Order: sequence, then structure tokens, then C-alpha cells
Amino acid sequence: MTTTNGSAVPRRAGIADVARLAGVSVGTVSNVLNRPDRVTEKTRSRVQAAIEELSFVRNASARQLRQGRNRTVGAIVLDITNPFFTEVVRGVEDRLAEDEYTLMLGSSDEDTVREERLLRRFEEQGVHGLLVTPSHTGIETLLRMRERGVTVVLLDRSSPVPDMASVAVDDVRGAVLAVAHLLEQGHERIAFLNGPLTIRQCVDRREGVLRALADAGRDPESLVEVTVESLNADHGARAMRDLLDGDAGATATFCVNDFTALGALRTLRERGLRCPQDMALVGYDDVSFAAELATPLTSVRQPTHEMGWRAADLLLTSAEPEQVLYQPELVVRASSGG
Repeated sequence: MTTTNGSAVPRRAGIADVARLAGVSVGTVSNVLNRPDRVTEKTRSRVQAAIEELSFVRNASARQLRQGRNRTVGAIVLDITNPFFTEVVRGVEDRLAEDEYTLMLGSSDEDTVREERLLRRFEEQGVHGLLVTPSHTGIETLLRMRERGVTVVLLDRSSPVPDMASVAVDDVRGAVLAVAHLLEQGHERIAFLNGPLTIRQCVDRREGVLRALADAGRDPESLVEVTVESLNADHGARAMRDLLDGDAGATATFCVNDFTALGALRTLRERGLRCPQDMALVGYDDVSFAAELATPLTSVRQPTHEMGWRAADLLLTSAEPEQVLYQPELVVRASSGG
């Protein structure tokens, strides 16, 4: 085989090459790789020497295809650059490693077209199952995939149907904790930097914000809501600029996630405003950097690693579509003045 520029591409050694060099049958090489107890020590040594000389690496995908199973799991999250998802995925990897499964990972970037493309690609690869954080509120595509025999577990999203497994956090409760804390600090006018309402987590956190205001007897009209197009720091910074330029009188801001809060902090610093004296701030997720910022960030903690581990465990072991809902915890730090 040659490349487009004419240079030769070394051929990968196969099991027949190993057998030829070792002077044994292909079946004997297969036994050395898979059932070494069936082969004498002398023959095993000869085959191992041939494997090392040829730098032979078994073709796992072909082996799995012959056996009718695939030890690969696909995962699709909203944005792998978000530390929240990085920590969740580490939990997924740790659980998969226990049973020697491999992870294929993709980011939807909150784009339904990109998500559909990734789902199709993973299904074509014959993955053992899928862990998915949907980029929109509907799960129709996932339901159709399940009808075709693909095991699906929703990740960071409660299932809207009773027979699909899911692992999530009670986001309504998390937002109640965040806003109730700001109200207890004496703030009369609170801003909410939220994401698109096509994302379930944004819908639930908005519901929690309104519930906290109602519980405190506050008029929902007192809420200043700014929508970010994407749940990242740059859009958080832009949303905080819009909030400040609008002069809505808010003295505290609840951000839909810590990445958005990071951008909001950047804008406050650029404007020469102090946090929490000029603007109190609460994030959501309690990712690793939250406690390390110059002004440590108050945030709603989610058990990220455990969520990923549990979702992968459900995919591999659960016979019933279990739905796991964790309870969040508010971690108070300097950014909210608590």
C-alpha cells in the first residue's frame, strides 16, 4: 500500500504472520492470545517471541465483530471543555475501565444537528450502549435508537419516560438553594444568567429560581433574567455586560453554571467592580476551579464523578431502567458574601 505522495505504508502484521514466523498454526496463536493454558510453555514462548519481533497488536474490533459484541461505549455531552463534563466523563471512564470497556466521546456543542450526526456515527460503530446529555428537551431520536436495540442512559438529565435509565441532579432544588441564599443575604433584586430553554437543565433551574422567589413572597417581576446563547465563559461575560449596561439595579446574580459565572466575574473585574460588594455571585456545578478563583465562587455542588460512574454502571449492569436523582448542595464562599 502507498500514500498519495507515493511513499510506502508499512503493513500491519496479522495473526497469520505471527503463526508463520513461530512455525505454528493460526489456531495455536489464537490459543496463546485467548486461552494460553491450552498451549505448552515452550510453544507459548516461541509465539510470544514472534509477536514481539513483528510488533503484533491484535485487532480488537475484528475480534469483537466475530464474537458479536463490542466493548465500546459512546458518550455525548454538551461541551467537553466545560470542567463539569470533564469531571463527569472521568467518572464514566473509571467505571468502564473496571470491565475493560473503551469510551468514545463527543461534544454536541448544544447543537441538535451535530448531536444527531454523533448518534448516527456511534450507532454505525456498533457501540455497546450510549450515555447522552441531550442538547434539547426532546429525546425522540434516542427512543428510536432504543427500539433498534441500542441501550441508552441519559446523563445529567432526568428521563421524561418511565422506561429509560437516567442519572441527574435535582436542578429545581439546586436553584432554590442558590436564590434562597441570595435573598437571605438581603438582596432585593436578583439577576439570573440562564441558557436557552431548549436545554432541560436551564428550564429546571429557572423553575427553581421562580419557586425560591415565590417561597419568599417576592414578586417574580423583581427577577432580572438575561439569556446566554451558549453555556460558556465568553457568553457569561457578554451577559454580565448586558446586565450592567441595562442598569436594572440587580445587586446579586445567579449563573446557570460555573463556566458562565467565570465569564461574569471577568466582566466585573474589567469594569472595576468588586464581588460581592458591588455584585454578589453564585454559580452552579462547583467544578474544580470554583474554590481556586481570586474570589472563591459560591456554587451549587453536583456529585460529578459519582454521576458519571453511576451512569456507566447502569449501562453495563442494570437489567431495569433505573432513574437516579441526586440532591445538590450549596457551597458558600466569598463571592456571595455569605
